[in-house]
Amino acid sequence: MTKIKVIIPAYNEQDSIANVINDIPKLVDEVIVVSNNSTDLTETNAKNAGATVLKESNKGYGYACLKGMDYIAKQTNKPDIIVFLDGDYSDYPEELTKIIAPILDNNTDFVIGARVKNLREEGSMTPQQIFGNWLATTLMSLFFGAKFTDLGPFRAIKYDKLLALNMVDKTYGWTVEMQLKALKQKLTYIEVPVNYRNRIGVSKVSGTIKGSIFAGVKILTWIFKYSFKK
Repeated sequence: MTKIKVIIPAYNEQDSIANVINDIPKLVDEVIVVSNNSTDLTETNAKNAGATVLKESNKGYGYACLKGMDYIAKQTNKPDIIVFLDGDYSDYPEELTKIIAPILDNNTDFVIGARVKNLREEGSMTPQQIFGNWLATTLMSLFFGAKFTDLGPFRAIKYDKLLALNMVDKTYGWTVEMQLKALKQKLTYIEVPVNYRNRIGVSKVSGTIKGSIFAGVKILTWIFKYSFKK
């Protein structure tokens, strides 16, 4: 029986987190919500919805993901697949079955949920997100021959392959770091088109000019770092 765990980084997502957890298919063994210094009822609502709740006081998407991974590393029975999912309800958690299908059916190492235009709700991605995705994936195609079209947060990866990536980014570069290292280590990968809707609440990254700039700089830094790395 395939063991699947979900890691959800969450910062002040009290209005959405229960919806996310409740829509995750029951085949998942454990849902882990990492409260990234939340000051609202995110932790309480996540617990009430049945999730394991961890606390990470250092602010940053990568910090939260690493906290979830550290928790899993200390468990006796390790999972086969890790799924990463945002806590804002912009993704459709029930599509997790689509995300993991290539791993289960074709032994693919890594799957990205691609937020393709025809499946996106109007306004669900900001112009800076759309441009940033285009720029990052175009550069990855140019430098590495990658076939990625998105840096979507809804993704699944074999647990042993995730460990081998030795993830280190603490903030905005987490998603692109994973994709770059997957390319470097020649993991098999595929994108699966997923639906995407307007998030509940305000984005902490793309919803602010400062967040957008920091995210863009971090993503480009990772790409150029790997482009010139031997």
